[in-house]
Amino acid sequence: MATEPKRFRELESAIDGVVASYTGALEIDNLESAALPSKRRVIEALEHLKSALFVGFYATRALHRDNLRQAIAEHLYAAHHILVDQIERALSYDHWMKRTEKPLAAGSGEGIVLALFNAIPELRRLLNDDVRAAYAGDPAAKNVEEIVFAYPSLEAIVAYRIANRLYRAGVPMVPRIITEHAHSRTGVDISPGATIGEHFFIDHGTGVVIGETTLIGNHVKLYQGVTLGALSVPRRDDQKKRHPTLEDEVTIYAGATILGGDTVIGKGSVIGGNVWLTHSVAPGSKVFGRPREEEPG
Repeated sequence: MATEPKRFRELESAIDGVVASYTGALEIDNLESAALPSKRRVIEALEHLKSALFVGFYATRALHRDNLRQAIAEHLYAAHHILVDQIERALSYDHWMKRTEKPLAAGSGEGIVLALFNAIPELRRLLNDDVRAAYAGDPAAKNVEEIVFAYPSLEAIVAYRIANRLYRAGVPMVPRIITEHAHSRTGVDISPGATIGEHFFIDHGTGVVIGETTLIGNHVKLYQGVTLGALSVPRRDDQKKRHPTLEDEVTIYAGATILGGDTVIGKGSVIGGNVWLTHSVAPGSKVFGRPREEEPG
């Protein structure tokens, strides 16, 4: 068994090795953490926003009309304080790293956060419709309260709808932190850049992937394990549409993979489980994989 002095020397030697690895030659050698957004604080703000969106579900005291404003204000003041700081950190860091040519306007974070807060009534309408889609689409759902409290797919959709507003406002990093937090909790990976219509439902949810340039219409339903992804493209093409389009009233069953920016799934189509698609299908199509023929023994 090593003596205390020897263990101390070995520990110090290991620390020296880790310090020496920070040469600046690696992309992960960044030492500017104080200038970057805080993942912990962004997630804290997300929880306040969720509480404002569903205040009756997250409140720790009885609510009525007389104290409703105070309950909502407590969460929005806290979220405002955090998000203005975190968004301005993200914008400043991107500008400092010369990742954007846009001039950094004073008070940018304040304007973005207020625009997000002013959109909360519309977000609540959209999310209420998503809850209704889940209730209509899942006979196992006993009531809407169960969906809000327990459905991982709704948690991912809530995070996406918040993050998408920030993404469209040009905020770097923060939207991705929000959606990846939901991804880590739910197994549902929705890029903040995706465009998703109304009355959206993901049944079960686990393993769903929705890429950045995906376009999804209204009344679309996905099952677990669906991938709406991109064919392999070089980074220079990252601004092109790389992911598929799903028109209104499309249903995609479990395990289906649909790839490519030119791929359009027409209105009212049904794509069966485990189907692989890299081409468009007409409205009203039904696409199912053929069962593999048994090989003679």
